[in-house]
Order: sequence, then structure tokens, then C-alpha cells
Amino acid sequence: MPSRFPLALLIVTIAFVNGCSYLKYPDIHKVTVQQGNIVNQEMVDKLRPGMTRSQVRYILGTPLLMDTFDQDRWDYYYSIKRPGQNERREKITVFFDGNTLTHFKGDYLPSNLKPSAASEAKANDVVEAQALPSPAELEANAPTPTQ
Repeated sequence: MPSRFPLALLIVTIAFVNGCSYLKYPDIHKVTVQQGNIVNQEMVDKLRPGMTRSQVRYILGTPLLMDTFDQDRWDYYYSIKRPGQNERREKITVFFDGNTLTHFKGDYLPSNLKPSAASEAKANDVVEAQALPSPAELEANAPTPTQ
């Protein structure tokens, strides 16, 4: 009767090789992992100084981090990891003075910011920008025609 040791060794070897991660099986599904708040350029373009906290929350959503010691700072983070690709991370920090928005910094700039400031910002990963004036403030500061 032949020895069963070679057969057992073959079965154990196949089981170990099957568990190794260097073998890529086509039927294995890897999940895309998203975390945090999705913030895009359209949302950032809607931010204006003087907005209340509830208006900012309506535009950007509930912040991921609200600092216990600094109530005037909200942090929004977003990361996505797709299988076979590098992880992409984005962040934006919004600052308030009391109940009104003062400025923000992060990975997005308002679309109609000066081109020189945008090119300087691309050199840095973090962008700090003052929020754009609201339409009511623009009308109030607009020059009146003289007769």
C-alpha cells in the first residue's frame, strides 16, 4: 500500500499556496472604500463671508470634525481608495467668528479667484483663501453713477 504522506503534503501545500496574497485570482472582488464628507468645487464656490453656521452646514454638510476647544473651526475630510489605485485625500477647513463664516483653507479655491493666486496655490498643497463677498455686499460697495 502506497504511503499517504506525499498526498497529505500535496494537499497541505495547495492549501497554503491558495492562501497566499501574491496569487491574483480574477474572481476576487475588492471594495472601493470612501470615508468622510464629499466636498467639490461647486460647493466651495457657494461659500460667502457672513454666512451663518447653518448655511455652511446646508452647503457642505455636517463637518467630520468639530474641535472641542476651538468652536470656530470645522474640518471636512474625504478619502477614497479604489482597488489598484492610490488613495485620494481632500480636505477643507472652515473658520467662523461667532456665527459668521470668515474664511476657509484646504484643497479647493473659489473658481473666480485671481489666476496668480491660483498658480501660487498649486505650488502648495494647502490653499488658504478668503471667502468671496456675497452679492448683497457687492451691490452695497458698487460705485454709483455720477450725473
